[in-house]
Amino acid sequence: MQRTSITATVVALALALALAACGGSDDTAVDAADTATAAATIPDTTTAPTTSPATTAAPAGAFPVTIEHKYGETTIDAEPARVVSIGYGEHDGLLSLGVIPVAVRDWYGEQPYATWPWAQDALGDATPEMLPSTELNFEQIAALQPDLILGISSGMTDADFATLSAIAPTVAQPGDYVDYGTPWDVSLEMTGRAVGKSAEAEQVIADTKQLFADAIAEHPEFAGATASVAFYFQDQTGAYASEDVRSRALADLGFVIPTEIDELAGDSFFASFSAEDLTPIDTDVLIWIGLDETGLDEVRALPTRPGTRAYTEGREIVADDLLGGAFSHSSPLSLGYVIDTLVPELALAVDGDPATAVPSAAQIATDAGGAPAVDTGGDAEQAASDVWTLVFDSSIAYDAKAPHIEDAQALQGTIEAYTAAGEPMGGISLAPTAVTVDGDTATVTYDVMFGDNAAYTDLTGVITLVDGTWVVPRAEFCSFMSSARISCPAG
Repeated sequence: MQRTSITATVVALALALALAACGGSDDTAVDAADTATAAATIPDTTTAPTTSPATTAAPAGAFPVTIEHKYGETTIDAEPARVVSIGYGEHDGLLSLGVIPVAVRDWYGEQPYATWPWAQDALGDATPEMLPSTELNFEQIAALQPDLILGISSGMTDADFATLSAIAPTVAQPGDYVDYGTPWDVSLEMTGRAVGKSAEAEQVIADTKQLFADAIAEHPEFAGATASVAFYFQDQTGAYASEDVRSRALADLGFVIPTEIDELAGDSFFASFSAEDLTPIDTDVLIWIGLDETGLDEVRALPTRPGTRAYTEGREIVADDLLGGAFSHSSPLSLGYVIDTLVPELALAVDGDPATAVPSAAQIATDAGGAPAVDTGGDAEQAASDVWTLVFDSSIAYDAKAPHIEDAQALQGTIEAYTAAGEPMGGISLAPTAVTVDGDTATVTYDVMFGDNAAYTDLTGVITLVDGTWVVPRAEFCSFMSSARISCPAG
């Protein structure tokens, strides 16, 4: 299994933008509309912690304050009045303390002033300047005449810090965590000290932690269960390490992130690995995040997914754009929405009972484990073709095929031998070229494919409709197995 090395700039762009919860540039308008619609479902109780600090002067003795971070320490002599937030989603923390920044860093999702629904009430009518999501524009920042630059979730380099510090006191990420992986409460504590609102930060932290405590009390089954937050990007699967903010939120609910993901991630907050082995994310709960329509199709088509316990036991969850955004921010303002929305699905997924449907997982549903869900109604020819393709694709696991093969349980050994026989050939499949339906019987004309090459053409077989489901008769299945020199048991 091989890790993918990605530079800090690509991390900020590719991972933060593409994976956190949005599609490509062609989808941004749709994403914004979908998020705006979904925002109406956010309960008032989750738009802010139970305590909403007023914008008041810092208490006596709050300044000067010295804050340690990755590049040394920064002293802030007086309460800042012009705060520039350069961290991704970092202004959520400021807003939770009643501090309105003069500028915020854009991220993704086409939200007004980079502010998502859970934080828009806290922003009010303010119109902070937008900083680009790509490289820092030092001239733009300097022109804002800040008296504090906050960049705990910016991933800034030491060179960035040196340049920014010449403009105004700058607070970088702490050195105790991976970049972009500072825990939300540590970040808010640092923010509170920097703006003279430590007491308010402590209260917000306490209120937010109580939300987690309440969820844990209601769901003791979460304790010790494994969980992973996964993505699919550039033909590779991946997952967020335990120091990532999304994984930290799951840990705050009692879940455990597998050490294998951390080992693959190394000093990064995520790991990418081949889709040929999904073992690292085959956990008690698997949350897919950042999937647009193409991503959903790609996950559905993963050939090894039907063999995972997460799939066969119904342990998968798909985070939509709004939940993915809240999860990726993992801020005091967004975590209430995460808990309200994600916890009910976690409870359904963690039980390991495939009969307990997880609503969001319907977006990546496949037919029993390997191919996109087959519609046995409507276009009968297409439905019969889909099932034929499913049954005779050597790369698809037994569980996917069983509902569509007569006497499948008795033939399990044969089905598994077929999978093994296909591997050295790049897979064996029977590709339908024509289907004729006559009542409950369909005649399929097909080509035998070894990998991408047609070995035999214009052969025919029969599939039948049984109680509304297309099924390959045992005799038909075993006839082809015999031609492939794979025997069926007597029966």
